[in-house]
Amino acid sequence: MARATARKPEVVLFDVFETLVRLDPLRERFLEAGRPGHELELFFARTLRDGMAFTLAGEAPPFREVARAQLAATSGYTLSDAWLTHILDGFAELPLHPDAEPAFDLLAGAGVPAYGFTHGSAAVLESIADRHGIRHKLREVLSTEAIRSFKPPAKVYDWACGRTGSAPGATALVAVHSWDTHGAVRAGLLAGFATRLEGRLPEVVERPHVVAERVDQVVAGLLAL
Repeated sequence: MARATARKPEVVLFDVFETLVRLDPLRERFLEAGRPGHELELFFARTLRDGMAFTLAGEAPPFREVARAQLAATSGYTLSDAWLTHILDGFAELPLHPDAEPAFDLLAGAGVPAYGFTHGSAAVLESIADRHGIRHKLREVLSTEAIRSFKPPAKVYDWACGRTGSAPGATALVAVHSWDTHGAVRAGLLAGFATRLEGRLPEVVERPHVVAERVDQVVAGLLAL
């Protein structure tokens, strides 16, 4: 699909894990289970890899099933079912990044609805938002589990646009993962990339419409298009 023309979005979709929600507090649960803390990053990367692979092969199982299988493998199959559950239950108790709520407030001030957009269960972000008292700042949380897919195939972004009732060229994705903004741009959406996770935009991906360090800065840039 053709690249979207730069314009102020009518709807903004937010990636969830690492964009809105911090993963690093899960490290403590790895340590409690007797596993090294660095396994968190390996486990999460493998979960995304397998979810994308299942999607390429046809249909992806729910995020938690993929994550449980990869958590067991990453630990060398040393964790009991109880420890696997304990670590995975931590997803619903993760904190927000400090630049998330200011981004929502910018959109609310501009009259632009914000949506969560995740591979995982919608209930995870809903639980986190409820705990922080900001559930009302999200119009809805969209989970690609509904179509048995992970991002970034074009059909996933098309589905999200259908759910929000907005055209791709009027819809923006905000993420800290360059592969996610790459997918959005290729699907004809607007895209904003926050560099605070990867450090900079890789040269091999499609250039987003806005690049800034923080998520709230990205949103401000999108609103200024």
